[in-house]
Parts: sequence; C-alpha cells; structure tokens
Amino acid sequence: MGRAWKSLPQARRAGREIRELLHRVRVTDRGFDLRKFYFFGVHLRKTGTIRRSHLRSICCFVLGGFDASNYVTERQWATASDGIQIPISIIYQKNLVKLDSSDPLLLYGYGSYEICVDPTFKASRLSLLDRGFIYAIAHIRGGGEMGRQWYENGKLLKKKNTFTDFIACAEYLIDKKYCSKEKLCINGRSAGGLLIGAVVNMRPDLFKAAVAGVPFVDVVTTMLDPTIPLTTSEWEEWGDPRKEEFYFYIKSYSPVDNVKAQNYPDILVTAGLNDPRVMYSEPAKFVAKLRDMKTNDNLLLFKCEMGAGHFSKSGRFEKLQEDAFTYTFILKALNMLGSDQQ
Repeated sequence: MGRAWKSLPQARRAGREIRELLHRVRVTDRGFDLRKFYFFGVHLRKTGTIRRSHLRSICCFVLGGFDASNYVTERQWATASDGIQIPISIIYQKNLVKLDSSDPLLLYGYGSYEICVDPTFKASRLSLLDRGFIYAIAHIRGGGEMGRQWYENGKLLKKKNTFTDFIACAEYLIDKKYCSKEKLCINGRSAGGLLIGAVVNMRPDLFKAAVAGVPFVDVVTTMLDPTIPLTTSEWEEWGDPRKEEFYFYIKSYSPVDNVKAQNYPDILVTAGLNDPRVMYSEPAKFVAKLRDMKTNDNLLLFKCEMGAGHFSKSGRFEKLQEDAFTYTFILKALNMLGSDQQ
C-alpha cells in the first residue's frame, strides 16, 4: 500500500484512485465532508512521488491554520413553481452565523449545458465565510446534477425553468431565515451571467447585489448571427431564433431585451476584451441599457479586463485579485467595508 508510483501507468492508476475517492465524497442529503474536498488546490505534477497512504493527507491539507470543524455544510430543497424540488448546497461558519435573517448570503447559480456545479472547496471563499457570510449553490435545472432530464427541462423552450428555479431557491433561503432580501447577493458567470441578468429583470426586489461575470446577455442578437464561431453549435442549447417559436421565446427572457424602467439592485458586470465566447459588446450593451432605464441610484459598475478572455486573467494571483474585487463590491453593497476601505 505504501509503494511509490513513478511510472506513467502507475501515475494513471493513482489518478483513477483519486477520482474514485472524490466520487465517494459527493454530496448526499446529509451534507458532505468538507475536509475531503481540499485536493483541488494541490498540483500533483509538482509531487515527485505519490503514495496511496498520502491520498487522504493530500485531500485534507490546507494552509493558514484552517479548521474544518468550524464550518457547517447543509443540503436543503426549495420547491419550484411547478412543484419540482431544487437542491441547494449551503456552507457557513458556525461560530459567526445566527440564522435569524440577519446574515449576509451569496447565492451562486449556473444551470446550463448539463454542467454539474459540485460544492468543492475554494480557498478564497473563506474570506467571505470568515466574515459571517453564508454561501449557497442553487443546483437549478439546465445543469446536470440530477440527471439527463434535469438538463432537458432547463434548455430550449424550457429555459425559463432555470430562472424560476433560482428565484425559488432565493425565496426559500429568505423564508427559512438564512438571510433577508437586504442581505441576499447573487453571482454567476457566462451562462450563469445570463441567469443573473434574467432574474434581476424578473425580480429585482429580491436581491441586494448581483454580480454577472462575462454574461451571455444579448441572446437573440448573438443567436441570429451564424458567422459568430459558436452560434450554430449553440442552437442545440438555446434554439435557433430564425424560427419564430424560438425567436419569441428567447426574446422573452434575453436580459438585454427585458431591461425595464424599474429599480435594480447594486450590479457589477464584467467582461474580457479578448473573450471569444461572449463578446465584450454584450455586457457593455446590457450595462448601457440599464444605465438608461433603471430608476434608482444603486451601484452599476462595468469592468472590462483589457488583457483577458472568457476565463478571466491568467495567473493564480491575478485570479485572486479578481475574486477580491468581486468580494469588495459585495461588501460595499452590504455596507460591510470599514470607513478606510470605502
């Protein structure tokens, strides 16, 4: 069991065992063991020798005096508008959170392309948790967390299920006193940014702050242009708006086409100048329309990275800087920054 693996076939076997270990600690209805999700911050390529006996210590080792016993993880279920139960993964610092509606909460969502958003460990998230935040993931339809039909019921002419599921999760968290409307912040990137754009148009009263990263918000215009490299393959996800049925359905939720003269929460929108998936013009157009039509003076920031693409800037520290910028915006929206940081 303690034999070192140095050859390529042996390293592949080690990789399979690690994947099997991670599969065994996936979320259950009783929550998940946070300590077993720390593998993702380790680069095995830099480890000269891998031993089976080291797998558990690799998964559990986190720098900075971190104590996993201070954190509580939960699985809750929200009821969607059509009666479907939507899973929510939740984590918080048990010594800081009161669960009396007074706690700040950041709700994340994606819900597209059958992608499973697993509740994995992320070191930078501790910055929020150790400030008393609750962090939640809404496993909404359009993703793949609950099987193929979960995905099928959140695409094409059923895409609005993704948005109403997310709203149902937000309402559930408020109803169960995890937070209040005044403390609820939301976040999503790319197709998740479409989600954020859609729900702030539908229920702007429900959220205090929203972060839409590289959001796919001008869906009709983009899907009508087959010269854009990804458009034709994306018709399988959103539909082809050259067909009347899809045109009017997509237009009914596309964020750019549904901005209204109403109050909006504080909003941060980001873009990458070199983004080949969501052109920077989409979030820029969304922000311009919001500036023209929204009826309050809440924050509306547009941040375009001039040297980045769809997956943000390169480099570990640069990514941490982006996380810090996002968190600072959220803290400012909640009036949680010190006077010297405003």
